[in-house]
Amino acid sequence: MDTHQWLEDVEGDDALAWVTQRNAVAEATLFVDPQFEPIRASTLDVLEADDRIAYPSRHGDLVHNFWTDAEHRRGLLRRTTWADYVGGEPQWETILDLDALCATEDESWVFRGSSTLRPGRRRALIELSPGGSDASVTREFDLVEKRFIPESAGGFVRPLAKGSLTWIDADTVYVTSDFGPGSLTRSGYPRTVRRWTRGTPIVDAEIVFEGDEADVAVGVGVSSMDGFRHHVIERAPDFFTTQTSILRDGEFVSVDVPDDAEVSFHERWIFITPRANFEHRGQSFPTGSLLVSELDGFLAGTSELTALFTPTETASLGGFCCTRSHVVLNVLDDVRNALSVATPPGSPSGRWSIAALSGAPDAWTLSASAVDGAERDDIWLVGTDFVTPESLFVMSLDRDEAPQLLSQAPARFDASDLAIEQHFVASADGTRIPYFVVGSNDALAATDGSRPTLLSGYGGFEIARTAAYSAVIGRSWLSSESGVGGVYVLANIRGGGEYGPAWHRAGLREKRPRVYEDFEAVARAIVARGVTSPGRLGISGGSNGGLLVGNMYVRTPELFGAVVCQVPLLDMKRYHLLLAGASWMAEYGDPDEPSDWAYLQGYSPYHLVDPDVDYPPMLLTTSTRDDRVHPGHARKMAALLEAADKDVTYWENIEGGHGGAADAGQQATMQALIFTFLRTRLT
Repeated sequence: MDTHQWLEDVEGDDALAWVTQRNAVAEATLFVDPQFEPIRASTLDVLEADDRIAYPSRHGDLVHNFWTDAEHRRGLLRRTTWADYVGGEPQWETILDLDALCATEDESWVFRGSSTLRPGRRRALIELSPGGSDASVTREFDLVEKRFIPESAGGFVRPLAKGSLTWIDADTVYVTSDFGPGSLTRSGYPRTVRRWTRGTPIVDAEIVFEGDEADVAVGVGVSSMDGFRHHVIERAPDFFTTQTSILRDGEFVSVDVPDDAEVSFHERWIFITPRANFEHRGQSFPTGSLLVSELDGFLAGTSELTALFTPTETASLGGFCCTRSHVVLNVLDDVRNALSVATPPGSPSGRWSIAALSGAPDAWTLSASAVDGAERDDIWLVGTDFVTPESLFVMSLDRDEAPQLLSQAPARFDASDLAIEQHFVASADGTRIPYFVVGSNDALAATDGSRPTLLSGYGGFEIARTAAYSAVIGRSWLSSESGVGGVYVLANIRGGGEYGPAWHRAGLREKRPRVYEDFEAVARAIVARGVTSPGRLGISGGSNGGLLVGNMYVRTPELFGAVVCQVPLLDMKRYHLLLAGASWMAEYGDPDEPSDWAYLQGYSPYHLVDPDVDYPPMLLTTSTRDDRVHPGHARKMAALLEAADKDVTYWENIEGGHGGAADAGQQATMQALIFTFLRTRLT
C-alpha cells in the first residue's frame, strides 16, 4: 500500500501544508548558508546581463526578439529593423510588455511563443502559460496597433488548455484544445484537429481529424511557402510513432511510411527519417538515414528515395533545416557537430549534391537554422562548448562569403586554465560510452581523488547531450574564483540520441538498466583515474534525468557523495496515471501489464528504497505548476526517505512548470539552492 499517495493531490490543503513545511526547513538551512546569496546574486547577474545575445526571428524587413532583464522579469516581445540588427545597433521597439500584462490581468504569464500571419505579418497568435505550465492560452494580437484583439471583436482566443492555434488564412485557423469530455487523449493532450472560422464560437469549430483516446496526441502544421503550402496532420499513437496525413484536393490523405519514421515537407520534397531499417521499392536504408523524394511522385508511388545521409558507427543525424532551396545537414560524429549543405537537382534526371559548409565556425557544438526557409537561403549559426560562450553568425548559402559574426556573448567566468577532454569507457556489456570532463589542468591531472566533481546525464527519449556553455556551472563550480575549482563531467549514455535511433533503442523499456550501467561506468572511470572519489562525487539530473539519478541513489549509493534530483519520475508503478505520464509508456512500459511491471519495478526508485542502506544526501526539487511530470513523484520520495530517517532536503517552487522556474529570479534561487547543497556536501 502506498501510504504517501495523498501527496499526489497537487493543490490539496494537506499536501500544500506538507510542502510549506519542507520548504521552510530547506530555506532555514540552505538559504541562510553564507554561500547561498553570493551564488544567487552571481547567477541572477548572468541571467539578466544586458550584453546577452538577443536571439532573432526574422519577419520580412523586421527582426523580433523576446527579451528579459532585471526590469522585465517576464519579458518584452520587441522588434527592430533587419538593417539595424545585422549592423549591430538595433533600436528596439516594444511590441508587448509581459510584466505589464501580468500586473493588469493579475496573472503570472510566461511567454510561450508567437506565430505571424503571412504575407502581411500584421497579425500574430501569441501563446501564454500561467506560471510556466504546459497548459496555455492563445490570443490573436495586432502587431501594428500592439494590442490583443478580444473575442468580442472577432479575435481568435483559445481558452486555457494544452493545445494550439495554427494560421490557415486571415480568417481561419486550426485549433487543438480541450473541448470537454472525449476530446483529450489518456495522456491529457488534444485528440482532435478542428477548423475554426473567425466570428464563430470555438465550440462550433469543425472537426477535420480525430485520433483515438489511447493516442498520445494529434497535431497540425501549415507551411507558408508560396506555391507549396502544405497542411499536415500528425497523429501520435505513442511517443515514438507518428501517422502523417497531408491535405490533397480538400482531403487529408495518409503518407505511406512506417509509423516509426519521422516525416517533414518542404517545397516539392518529402523528407523521411526511419527509426528502423526501411525498405522502399526494392531499396534498403538503415535506421537513422535522411531520405528525400519528390512529394507528388512519392504519394503516387512512382518516385525513388535518395539518401542525403547514412549513419556510420560513430556518426548520426543531429538534425537538418531547409532554406528556400537548400538543406543543411547537421551530423553528430562522436558527439561533435559537422555541417554540410545538400542542393536539389536542377532537372528531373539530376542528382542531389552535398558539400561541407564552407567557413563553419570551429566549435564542439554547432547548430544551424533557417533565417526564413519560405523565402531565403540564409541561415543562422550558433557555436559553443563548455568553456566558449555562444557566438551567433548569419550567412547566405547562395553567396561565396564567410559567415558574418553578429554577436558573441562575453565570457562569464575565467576559463583560461580550463580544458575539455573527451574519454570513452566500456560499459558492463562492453559498449563504448563517451563522456566529457571539464576542469582546470591541475584538476584533470589529479590522481589523489580530491577534486569535487559534478556528473550529469540524461539517457532517454533520443535526446543528445552536447558540449554547452553554462555560466552558472562555470561561476559556481568550475572556475578558480568560484572557490571550488571543481570538475564537471557529462556522460553520453544510451537511451539518448548521441548515436541515433539505435543508441536510443538500446535503453528502451526492459533495456533501461543498460542506461544505468553506462552512467555507473563513467562514475567508476573518473574515480579510477583519481580525478575524484565517491565522497566528493555529486550527480544531478532532471525529469528523465531525475529517474536516472534516482536509480543511481538506490543502485550504487556507495559511489556518490550527493544527489540532486529535479522534477523527477520516481514512482514507476503509477507514473502512467499522473498527468502526461501515459504518453511515455513507449519509453518505459505499461505498469498495468504484469510482464512490463516485472522489469519496471527493477528501476522504480520509489519502490527500491531500503531503510537499512546508508544513502548519500539527496536534494529533491519540483514545481507545483509542473503539469507534465507530476510533483507527487518528488513529494512521495521525500516523505518516504524522511520516514526512513535519511538525509533528504526537499524544495518545491510554486511556479515554474516542468522547467522548475518561471523567471530569472526563480532560476537564480533554484541554482543557488543546488550549488549550495553540492558545496556543503562535497567540499
